[in-house]
Parts: sequence; C-alpha cells; structure tokens
Amino acid sequence: MSEPLSAEEAVARFGFYTGLTRGDSMEPMLRQGRDRVCIERRTGRLRRYEVPLYRRPSGQLVLHRIVQVLPEGYVTCGDNRRCRERGVTDAMIVGVLTGFYRGKRYVDCRRSRGYRCYVFFWWRCRWLRLPFLLGRDLLNRLKRRSFLRGLR
Repeated sequence: MSEPLSAEEAVARFGFYTGLTRGDSMEPMLRQGRDRVCIERRTGRLRRYEVPLYRRPSGQLVLHRIVQVLPEGYVTCGDNRRCRERGVTDAMIVGVLTGFYRGKRYVDCRRSRGYRCYVFFWWRCRWLRLPFLLGRDLLNRLKRRSFLRGLR
C-alpha cells in the first residue's frame, strides 16, 4: 500500500490538493480539523487577500492571507493572528486556496459574494480585533510563564 501524498506533492503532481487543516491561525474562516480546503497550483503573481499555501524555511507548511504585495514577495498574516510574516517569496508558494468545504457546503473563494464580504469586513475591522488578540496573547504568555515556574 502506498503512503498518502503531502499537500505539496499532490499540487506538484496533480495540480490540486483537498484536505483538512491543522492549526487555528485562519479561524474563524477555517475550523481546525473540520473544514476541508481546496488548494490549486498557482498561476502568475498573487494578489492582496488571496490565501497561499507556502513552505517556511523551517519546513512548516502555512496557509495565511496576503495582506501586502511587494516587488520582492508578500507579507502574510493569519485571520486569527496579529503578527505579520514578511519575506514570503514566490519560490516558497506551493499553491493557493481556491475554495473550502464548510460541512457539505462549498465556498468558492473566487466567486462567493459572502466570502468577499467576510474578507472585506474582517480586514477592514482588524483594528477592532487587535485589543482582543493582544489580550489573548498576553494571557497565554502569562499562563505559560506561571506553568514553567511550577516546574522549577
């Protein structure tokens, strides 16, 4: 029996990949382990708010939204993150999110009016979410610090 292909191998071999996500960086749009993503081979330069799947230099595959397009690459950020990631280049990109399944319903990232509204409002109202994200990150840091003190 052959081993399953990774997302990167599937996109390179067949031009697309469909599978579950891990991690919460794209919540609330993508729910960890519940929503299936459809990744296709990219064609040409990506645009702002598209969601590429890329491989970090550490080897980790990441699915984050492009928030800024630069001549030398992209700046990305997860919908559930406050820190931006710089230095994402075209060479690192495996594919781009073209749609996802929320239960049995398919959401087309290219044509869905609801998806476009989500992206518009989620990113235009980012400043309203920042205090919540900062507070959550601070609370998690304090929890880790007190947990580590208990281990000493």
